[in-house]
Amino acid sequence: MEKIVVNILDPIAYLLFAVALFFFMWGLTVFIWKADQDEGRTTGKRHMLWGIVGMFIIVSVQGIIYFIRATVFSL
Repeated sequence: MEKIVVNILDPIAYLLFAVALFFFMWGLTVFIWKADQDEGRTTGKRHMLWGIVGMFIIVSVQGIIYFIRATVFSL
């Protein structure tokens, strides 16, 4: 189980976190570039919000996986 977490789940989590971070940064860029347009600001805010939500979910799932791994598989 340890090898599955280290070799498969960790790289997937890192990749998804990078995608969520990119999504947040893209939203910030759109928010700044189109600050004079209501639609641009709304789109940028939405992208930033979903980027933060994605990063939170990924970090939470990683924490749960590490908690389970530390408690169950350390017996």
